[in-house]
Amino acid sequence: MKYSIARGVAHPPVSCYNSPMTETECVLAALCALRAPRTTNEYDLHRLVAEALDAAGLTVLHEAPLGPRRRIDFLCGSVGVEVKRGRPPFARVLRQLQAYAASPRVSSLVLVAERVPRLPAHAGGKPLYTVSLSRLWGVAL
Repeated sequence: MKYSIARGVAHPPVSCYNSPMTETECVLAALCALRAPRTTNEYDLHRLVAEALDAAGLTVLHEAPLGPRRRIDFLCGSVGVEVKRGRPPFARVLRQLQAYAASPRVSSLVLVAERVPRLPAHAGGKPLYTVSLSRLWGVAL
């Protein structure tokens, strides 16, 4: 599948509007098309992720509340997306994702990070996916 690139985001040629893909598949396709430059700021990553999700035609809530003192970076329908710089510590990020999974608003979770730790396939009983930006760069760190 070919992608066109604009402002650091590779846009899929077909949006997720009226797509036979599931909500989670649409989110993953949009995120896997992302080509983020190496950044020093997590907020730059947030902006690039928001642009990629928006370009795919997904409805996105940024800093979506999931409960008391719980805000996930993005909520696309019922798919929660958490963005981290570098390689987040396994135990801390897994605890955070499990807390998000406890929300009835979340059906699945996606962790986007420059380098992702090995995580289980489920967190809190909900499917957990990872998107490694370093792998999308074509370099495995």
